[in-house]
Amino acid sequence: MTTDLMKPVLDILHLDPIDPDVFSGSSLPQPSGRVFGGQVLAQALLAAGATVPDGRLPHSAHGYFLRAGDVAEPITFAVERLRDGRSFAARRTHALQGGVPILSMITSFQEAQEGVDYADPMPPGVPAPEDVPSALDVLGGIDHPVAKFWTQEAAFDVRHVDGQIYLGPAADVTGQQSVWFRSRGPLPDDQVLHRALLAYACDQVMLEPILRRSGESWVTPGLSIASLDHAMWWHRDVRVDEWLLYVQSTPSAQGGRGLGAARVFTRDGTLVASIAQEGMVRFPA
Repeated sequence: MTTDLMKPVLDILHLDPIDPDVFSGSSLPQPSGRVFGGQVLAQALLAAGATVPDGRLPHSAHGYFLRAGDVAEPITFAVERLRDGRSFAARRTHALQGGVPILSMITSFQEAQEGVDYADPMPPGVPAPEDVPSALDVLGGIDHPVAKFWTQEAAFDVRHVDGQIYLGPAADVTGQQSVWFRSRGPLPDDQVLHRALLAYACDQVMLEPILRRSGESWVTPGLSIASLDHAMWWHRDVRVDEWLLYVQSTPSAQGGRGLGAARVFTRDGTLVASIAQEGMVRFPA
């Protein structure tokens, strides 16, 4: 059973099959009128996953955002079967609007196998999510369409450990950021869905360390920001309806582009995913 807040997201992640390798999907409304990048990532992953043998889960995805999508238009997901090996399968998915791709992504899937097992630990001393203000608390009282959208319709509870940058720059100029998040309702026991929703959620915050390190915020006048590409590795099973911690950094920015990186941990400190995303980030001269 899911809450009303999660239902719209799950509805648009349900793709309609056109033929075995082609699917159709819709988009959630957005204040900008553009398709949310995390949404099309999740949909492309689910389209690819629908074509692989049962029991193989996505372990990596590499995608390029090629054009802005229009939320008013349907999206066609065309899957190309690149390889079906004994334990791995690879798929290329094009998300199309008007006959041209808005996203191109290759996803690799693997059967569960035994092997060497180790992981970096979660950083010590991170406050519990219950001790960190939610974006809902920060933005809930603001009479603005974007603030209302991210509080009244947000599918995820997002909590910035060192303070948010929604309303202005952070007090300290740093490229480091830690964020707790979880869905605002319980979800089905479907591991492919949880991995897709992790891709969905992460796109909200992946470029924020670039803003922090530049001493800027989401309300910087003249800010132009957009995701360019996205790489993700799922190391272990994950549930996005339980608290997860993003530990983020930005190693470089240049040429109007910045790179964001993240490791994702469960509340008990288990590393479940690693992510990298480059974005166009331009500030007024």
